[in-house]
Amino acid sequence: MSSASAKKLNLKTVAALLNVSVATVSNAFNRPDQLSPELRQKILQQCAELGYDGPNAAARSLRTGKSGIIAILLSDSLEYSVSDPVANQLIKGVAEVIQEQGMDLLLLSSRHNTACSSAEALPDGFILYGAPSNHEQLQRILKSGKPLISVDCNLPGVAAVNVDNYAAARQIASHALAQKNGAVAVLGLRLIDSERVCRIQPDELYGTEQSISRRRLDGYLAAADKHGRQIPAQSVWHIPLNTHHFAQVAAREALTQFPRPQVLLCMSDRIALAAMTVARELGIAIPQDLVVVGFDGIEEAERFYPSLTTIAQHSDEKGRTAARRLLAGDLQTDLLMPSELMQRQSC
Repeated sequence: MSSASAKKLNLKTVAALLNVSVATVSNAFNRPDQLSPELRQKILQQCAELGYDGPNAAARSLRTGKSGIIAILLSDSLEYSVSDPVANQLIKGVAEVIQEQGMDLLLLSSRHNTACSSAEALPDGFILYGAPSNHEQLQRILKSGKPLISVDCNLPGVAAVNVDNYAAARQIASHALAQKNGAVAVLGLRLIDSERVCRIQPDELYGTEQSISRRRLDGYLAAADKHGRQIPAQSVWHIPLNTHHFAQVAAREALTQFPRPQVLLCMSDRIALAAMTVARELGIAIPQDLVVVGFDGIEEAERFYPSLTTIAQHSDEKGRTAARRLLAGDLQTDLLMPSELMQRQSC
């Protein structure tokens, strides 16, 4: 068949050519569980021979009001998000549920600064991962009236799936502080609005923000107060991005100051693993000279030597839960999911 003819193919014409129903062709592409594997394979092979690649999502959306697509709106860039192990776990969890329903997944970034994107009009619903940085984009999505749920952030009027970051941070900090009596340092993540690694100022130690990082810092401070310990602002580092490079810069500064900290509270596993690498280079023994704790529960934390004590927040299950609630229309209440203290060699 010529390419010109192939372009005219649609569900109806293909179904007529194959002498099957429109629903059969549609199910072969979108709902494979509705057909036997043999019939589905036969339909797909015949479609390929005809030059038909499947139903057009935009056309299907216009015809039925549904595209069969769910979008994750990422707070960071696409490049960063797909390389970040925590975001990766969440995307994996969402994808599992979406795939089970025969739907497709679209990744959008709130860092994409176009005035308006046609991709925003396509999804049937949105999962917001992290606080969106593009306010105008968020307002367009809110005005669309499409189902919406957030993960790892809280927005007025939007159902959220989170862990209790304050309680989890307080728990792991208390565990670490019970091991060592020396100085304490915090390697924080996105505590202030700065693109460089730096220590925070005294007036920045406490804040009214409800961001994840602030909740974790408040948990650390509460644990320190309970143990009669001090965490001054000069011992709290701001790391702008959860990358190995930035974490190493902060860790090297923290571990070469005097007095050297004996307790290192890290707001992510990636930060903690980078800090442990720096400690090894400096000849600091873990956990004999320094105890280190992380937060996230990524796979590498368990494989690393010494293995990392951390809070497992099960991001893949958060993704699955958010996706199931979105598809079920369970969008009236917030949900706090359990986290777990994983005690390992580093503390």
